[in-house]
Amino acid sequence: MATQELTGVQQRADHAGDTAPLPAAASSALARLHAAFPLVQAVTVYETAAEHAVQLAARAATGHMSDLDADDLAHAEELMAGAVATLAAVGRLDLIGQS
Repeated sequence: MATQELTGVQQRADHAGDTAPLPAAASSALARLHAAFPLVQAVTVYETAAEHAVQLAARAATGHMSDLDADDLAHAEELMAGAVATLAAVGRLDLIGQS
């Protein structure tokens, strides 16, 4: 399929690049979100790993846990510990229901 050149398309000449510059308020909001990203990531990692650990612990209780499952459980616990350390460092354990 051949491409065709678009004619009459308006071009922005007030900046270089493919996108328009962010307004000051949006830039400020983006900076706040960027600063909060490690916290959001830590909470997500903790919650996901905790759910996986619960599932694996239930499997262990039945006596049907494989070596691979045990490794997965240990990894989930390591992820949870890392997330707790990240949140504790900034005093935000409240985000995962701990004090």
